[in-house]
Amino acid sequence: MTSSNGSLIRVSYNNFRISDEFSNFKLFSLGQYSGRTDVITLCPYNMVYTNCSNSCQRTCGAPEVCQDGVCNEAEACVCSDGYFMKGSEGGSYVNPGCTRKGVCTNRRITWDEGYACSPNAVCDVRDNIRQCYCTGGYRGDGETCTRPPKDCQEIYEDGSEDNDIYRIKPTGWTGEAFEVYCNMTDGGGWTVFQRRVDGTEDFYLGWDSYKQGFGELDHEFWLGNDKLSILTNQKRYEIRIDMVNRDGAPYYAKFDNFRINDESDKYRLSQLGTYSGTADSRSNPDGNALRSQLNHQFTTKIVTTMPIVTTVLFFTTVPGGTQLVIILNSMETTMPAEIVRAVLIGITYPAAITTSNILK
Repeated sequence: MTSSNGSLIRVSYNNFRISDEFSNFKLFSLGQYSGRTDVITLCPYNMVYTNCSNSCQRTCGAPEVCQDGVCNEAEACVCSDGYFMKGSEGGSYVNPGCTRKGVCTNRRITWDEGYACSPNAVCDVRDNIRQCYCTGGYRGDGETCTRPPKDCQEIYEDGSEDNDIYRIKPTGWTGEAFEVYCNMTDGGGWTVFQRRVDGTEDFYLGWDSYKQGFGELDHEFWLGNDKLSILTNQKRYEIRIDMVNRDGAPYYAKFDNFRINDESDKYRLSQLGTYSGTADSRSNPDGNALRSQLNHQFTTKIVTTMPIVTTVLFFTTVPGGTQLVIILNSMETTMPAEIVRAVLIGITYPAAITTSNILK
């Protein structure tokens, strides 16, 4: 790149990777940076690098006075509109009690006498900045705080149609809102709780890992059994399982009801509705392979006389070469080590990608 004064900016990273179309080709990995750091300018908080010849930088201590010495060059880091200089950074001025806010716009100081915190916010000082902050999982600017959506279906109904990562807070979830990947195809609003693509993520894990969740939401991951239990118990949900075989042919299975219990019942599969889709077979119609797991509890890797593993709706390779078929609960394997097969709805075929979603 070349800057406005003709300086050459050259940077490099020793790793670069983007995700696939499912994740909208997001920048997935970026390695160690190297380059000419002497021409790279990083601006402090609430400041931007711009032409500052017409800017008036003010401080909270003297909000009516333009500060001298800010623009020593044609371009510099200056406070964004609505912010004052606060030490070396930019900040707004809010009085104690959060009933008055001063902003700097077009070289003038303006006082917002109507500034007030939302009923779901508190007046607080955080990182040396006094303002209204949303509480209890609510989100917003402090003046307006809204409840996060309960699932991807609410996000879709609110007008978002992009496959992406969003924040939700299901009914009954006592922690902060958490991130999920939303799949907006096939009617929109699918909350993805599992995905396997290329085997880069280790799924051969224990109870706590599956309880909390692991992996990267825009690649391979397991959302977490605590979250999945809360999600599926706040209303009736449909489940869809998508698979792509190694020849690129897609398969899917749907059940019009899906629910698991909480940890006290070891995340038992308590409800499973009517099957539809393309992943069944003549010998195993109606999703019998998964239906056989109804009312079974969840288990993780266990060392016994027969290798037993439970994850959910995917398959993996256990150390030692044994191929284990995994369908929501423990399955004993009799399959040869040379072949990886998914037995999801009673049909066997080489599978390359699996994605599990829940909806409404």
